Amino acid sequence: MEFKDVVMGRRSIRGYQQKPVPKALIREVLEMAIRAPTSLNTQPWNFYVVTGEVLDRIREGNVERNLAGVPDSREFRMGPGYEGVHRERQIGIAIQLFEAMGIERHDKEKRMDWVLRGFRQFDAPVSIVITYDKSIQGSDIAPFDCGGVVNCLVNAAWSKGLGCVINSQGIMQSPVVREHAGIPDDQVIQTCVAMGWPDDSFPANAVVSTRKSVDEAATFVGFDD
Repeated sequence: MEFKDVVMGRRSIRGYQQKPVPKALIREVLEMAIRAPTSLNTQPWNFYVVTGEVLDRIREGNVERNLAGVPDSREFRMGPGYEGVHRERQIGIAIQLFEAMGIERHDKEKRMDWVLRGFRQFDAPVSIVITYDKSIQGSDIAPFDCGGVVNCLVNAAWSKGLGCVINSQGIMQSPVVREHAGIPDDQVIQTCVAMGWPDDSFPANAVVSTRKSVDEAATFVGFDD
């Protein structure tokens, strides 16, 4: 695929075929992803690639603890709730997804089913948990670098026919993730990426999120025109 086709065509995938992804293909995707730019070549990221029964145990524990009211223990700062235009965009993509899935505003059952899907990492056959070294925790640079490698990861996967969604709902209960994925205490869990073969019959997979224009996002300085 041409680079433009990958970037412009990629979508977040929330419905997957239930067939395995070869380990060799995941390695190939990761080999591309780790070419991401990184501050001072520190490469702080690590990947815990989970599938099968281990992933099932993470899903079950995450769902059970969340439904039981155990407080969220994600290891990154959430900050205050979104307001203004940021909140509008957050609501906008939710509306797009719910319309595609036929989820009415007051349909509590379907809305809860959607929440549970997120807790289960949308039932993807693979989860890649991205961590960074705790020895450099405290600076914004390591999380920034992790964002860069995740961007490369989802685009590399798309170029190979795989779909992904960046999904921190699936790691809300970090002790569960640590236990089953074998993540040591010297790592900080940043986020996770659900990965698999897209299910083209799943309505939400057709959703393309709206983006602000270059004119809205960019300020050009020093140009003659």
